[in-house]
Amino acid sequence: MKVTKDAAAAARRLYRLCNADGSLDEAKFRKVVKTVAERKPRNFRGILVTLKRLLEIDLAAKHVTVDSAEELDAATKDSIVAKLTTQHGNDLTFEYRVNSALLGGIRIRKGDDVWDGTLKTRLENIASAF
Repeated sequence: MKVTKDAAAAARRLYRLCNADGSLDEAKFRKVVKTVAERKPRNFRGILVTLKRLLEIDLAAKHVTVDSAEELDAATKDSIVAKLTTQHGNDLTFEYRVNSALLGGIRIRKGDDVWDGTLKTRLENIASAF
């Protein structure tokens, strides 16, 4: 669906109103979505689509995925959580996955940022250098 500039701008303004101190107020967001759906202003579908997209972007930016070659122990998990929460805030969600194809090391992905310390990537970098 193509969203008009006016609908996208209105959705961004509404989304900013739902943010308090850099974090989304879920009650305000629900109220905004409910009000837009009930009142049906001009281009309301575009507003709702843009609000959904902005919410998905915000949630993805606060989700951390940790991939490792084998299961991490509790001390390592706690260390990762402590370092990332001090740098990026307390509202992060963490997901731990085991991927044996990595051969060793850890890959951490937070939103669009990736910190890759896996053996597989290091070997690929060495192979591409030749």
